[in-house]
Amino acid sequence: MAESVPVRCPACLREHRYAAPAYPCVCGAPVAPRLDRHGVAAPVAHRVWQDDWVTVRCEACGRCGEWPRPEVGCSCGVLLRVPVVEATEPPAPLTPETATERGTAPARPPFHSVTIRTALDAVTATALYLRWLGYRGVRRADQRPPSGIGLAARGVVAQVDPADRPATLRDVECLWLTAMTESADCLYVSLAGYAEDARARADALGVPLFVLDLTGTPRPVNAPADALERGH
Repeated sequence: MAESVPVRCPACLREHRYAAPAYPCVCGAPVAPRLDRHGVAAPVAHRVWQDDWVTVRCEACGRCGEWPRPEVGCSCGVLLRVPVVEATEPPAPLTPETATERGTAPARPPFHSVTIRTALDAVTATALYLRWLGYRGVRRADQRPPSGIGLAARGVVAQVDPADRPATLRDVECLWLTAMTESADCLYVSLAGYAEDARARADALGVPLFVLDLTGTPRPVNAPADALERGH
């Protein structure tokens, strides 16, 4: 059973019981942040990428990874960040050898994500998906894309597009050029799909395209994306 702790809202003093959700490690074991029973919940005033993630160690295999920081909404309207005890060991890097061995690795456990309600949920779901694919050290990309939000990990750059219009030819080409500049692979995740010429260009360039459904699961929509998800 997941650990449950009391969380008191500093604004209205209501007390909530909270249990952190578990996400699957790449080894398949469920992993949840360790909640700090003696910490004090803090209201979320401004969103900062680094503050939305917490380092958690898998007890089964010892890997450390970045997971969504636990939050709970109070009925008074305040969003609370639940205190946790972070692991201190940095995430294990993904080496080129590890990346090329994904095709021969054991079958991945099912992908579990977050329900898409906001643009931040779309970014969180994509970051979780990158970790599920085997990439480590997922972070905000240094170079901001012309649209959407850029993510990066060792050996890959990704673009998350939560807009309500299909991704364009220019969007796909800019992502591909960024990946070429950084000598990295790339993938594009969109909520609204892709324009016809954008899909054709992605196929020609070998850019994996995914559509993010409302359950937070990226669905491959071209052959490069199918190959990436299968680990080839």
